[in-house]
Parts: sequence; C-alpha cells; structure tokens
Amino acid sequence: MKEQVASEAQEVSRRLKAAGHEAFVVGGCVRDILLGRDAKDWDVATSARPEVVQGLFRRCIPTGIAHGTVTVLVGKTPIEVTTFRGEAEYSDARRPDRVNFGVTLEEDLARRDFTVNALAYDPIDDRLVDPFGGREDLAARRLRAVGDPAIRFREDGLRVMRAVRFVATLEMSLDRSTEAAIPGALDSLRKVSAERVRDELVKLLSAPRPSLGLRVAQRTGILAVILPELAEGVGVVQNRFHASDVWEHTMATVDNTPGDAIRRLGALLHDVGKPRTAAPKVDSPSEQTFFRHEAVGAEMTDAIMRRLKFSNRERERVTAMVAHHMFWYSPEWTDATVRRFVRRVGVDLIPDLFALREGDVRGRGRGEDPEVELCELRARVHAVLDEDQALSIQDLALDGEDIMAALGIPPGRRVGEILRALLERVLEDPSLNERDRLLSLAAEIHAERGQQSGT
Repeated sequence: MKEQVASEAQEVSRRLKAAGHEAFVVGGCVRDILLGRDAKDWDVATSARPEVVQGLFRRCIPTGIAHGTVTVLVGKTPIEVTTFRGEAEYSDARRPDRVNFGVTLEEDLARRDFTVNALAYDPIDDRLVDPFGGREDLAARRLRAVGDPAIRFREDGLRVMRAVRFVATLEMSLDRSTEAAIPGALDSLRKVSAERVRDELVKLLSAPRPSLGLRVAQRTGILAVILPELAEGVGVVQNRFHASDVWEHTMATVDNTPGDAIRRLGALLHDVGKPRTAAPKVDSPSEQTFFRHEAVGAEMTDAIMRRLKFSNRERERVTAMVAHHMFWYSPEWTDATVRRFVRRVGVDLIPDLFALREGDVRGRGRGEDPEVELCELRARVHAVLDEDQALSIQDLALDGEDIMAALGIPPGRRVGEILRALLERVLEDPSLNERDRLLSLAAEIHAERGQQSGT
C-alpha cells in the first residue's frame, strides 16, 4: 500500500514518528487505496497534541485547533493532521460538546461513522489497523456503522446523509441493522444545516448511479425530510409513454443524464411538478396528464434551491432546466423557429437541456434512442451558433442609444419595445442585422406604435 500513499502524507508521518509520536493515514484515503481508487484528500491521525504538531511543522494552519486538527502544508499540498481523540455527547447533533485527547488509535477509530472509514495505515512501518472489520466490509461491498448505528446517527444527524451518499459513490449495499437505525435518527437530521445537507446531496449526485443512494433515502424517510416535494412522486402513475411511475422515471432519468452534479439535480427535479398537476386523461382514465407541470415544477425548484442555500447561479440554471425541458422538435421547424428556440432557452442552457432530454428519453423505459429526437435539432442548433447569428438584443448592430438619437425619443419603455421588435425581425431574417437597415426598421416600428397609441 505504501506506494499508493502520497509522498506528502508520508513525509508528515515520517516527521511525526521521528519525533516519537504515532502517525497513521486514516479514513477515506485508506478506504480508497484498498478499493483501487485514487485518493484525493489525505488525513493523518497522530498521538501528538495540536501544539506539538504546530511546533514540528513550519507551515501549518490551525483549521480546527479546538478539535485537534492542524492543516500542514507540504509544498502546495494540504495534509490534515488530527490528534487521537475521544468525544463527548453531540447535543446539537452536529459536533461534539467537547473532545478529549490522550486516547489510543483504536479509541479514535471507534468514534468514526462507518467501518470502511475506520481504517488506519502506517506508511512508514507498512501496517494496516482495522479494529472493526472495515476491510471485510469493503470486500463484501457492505456499508456498516461502527458500533451501535443508532448512537452513531444520533451523534451527528448528517451521518444518515453520508450513508446514502456512500451507498451511491462507493456502490455498496447498506447493512440491514445500519439502515434500520436511520428512521429513528431523522430528528437529528432535521437539526443539520441546509448547507451541509446540500453538500452531501451534491456529492451523491456526482456518483455514477445516484439512484442507489436516493432509493435508500426514499425508503428510510430521509427524502421526506430533505426533499419532501420529490417524495410526492412515489406511486404517481403516468401514461403509455412511460413504463413506470414518476418516482421510478425520475431515478432512471438521473442515472442516465450525463454531466455534473448540478445538471443531475436538474434531472432529479425535472418532473417535480407532476404530482401537483396530475389529472386523469379524458379518453383514458388509467393514464394521467400533467398540464403545465414544467411551469409548476420550475416554481417548486426555485423554492427548493433557495431552501438548500444553492448559489443564485446554480438556482437559475436548475430552475431553467426544469422550466424548459418540455420542448418538442419536428423537422417542420423553420430556421427562424430554431433561432427562437435558442433565444428562449439561452445558449448556455442548450447542453444541459440536451443532456436532460437524453436521460429523460432513456428514463421512459421503452428502449427508445434519444438521438431520434435530438440528432437533427442538435445539428441545426450548432449551425445557428456556428453562424454567430443575433440571438439577443445585445447581438443587434445597434443599441438603445442609437435609437434614441435617431428617433429623438427619451429613455423609456418605447426604446425597449423597439429593440425587442427589431430582434424578432432579425430572428426571422438575420440579414437585417445591419445598423442602417435596423435604424430604418426602427423608424417604421416607432411610427406604427405611435399610430396604435394615438400619438
């Protein structure tokens, strides 16, 4: 294993041991090495107290000094060094009321969440410490809490979110007794900040198959706490175009939507408005219609993203995905229709929408090829973008100042109306996007608007 440990982590361990202290790389980095994955973050546990660690290393940051953590910088690589510690009660279901140093490595590992994270490795003496059977659980692809799962989850409410995240990212099954303890820990989860829940959800959605964790979240009640709107889709029947209910379709869509976690979040929420807009189909009562579910879903998505404290940019991106995902292309679309489609959804959103449609089609469960719907439209959109045609007011060959100067009108609503009307003309005929031609058209539009208003 030694060869897989970062040289910087080895250097920190070596210096601590040379000073007479125990030092082990611990947790997720050891787990990832045993799984054959690339470890990203390196944590070292040591018997040395925080002030001793600070004295041994010239470049360090007291990032969590009260809880025994010092970040040591080796070159540009941060190594978190934490003193072996025990913990008292977690009265806020978030962090221990106090920690005590001077415990053994085994006692330190006993406070960790899951056996696969309660592993320690000495890279200097090439020694693995595994007091709770984590290596066996890794081999069995099993996620199991350290000790009594009810206690572990009650200590820190976020651990139930970490459980479903690891089920997805590590592609493991959840140990029965560990899963059985989750419903009783939901009150602790409710105490966790929205930001921490959000971060775990994003990590879960970065997994190859997020549905592995999301299904556990649904059946244990986690989903009803963090995303109750999504839980409404369970058992909501759809129509002949879908092989499953809204919930199962959503799971398949998320798994089949390529892209980053925020795009995956758009896939997760794309049909969130369906349960609230469901109505029996007039000519087929066993099926349902979902009129304007994309508009209702966009409003719900905006509220969800605000509740979970996503950034404005992320909120706007996901909300737009939900609002615009119901587009239907046909070869009869004119070039102007394609340009208006791009203008309506926005150039930046096009990749997200196409990826979502790919996942949505596969998620119907009818064995359809997404390219049947997407291939021609994708080519036509790319042609529009390659031609660098005007798709927004900012792309016009003039601006509001030009219009005011040419027409002798003051700033106001009329200027915006004329600009929007000009853009519609240019979308229909891109050759009109020349300053002189636009000024002539602006004069015509101004005159028409004046006659309509009686001025």
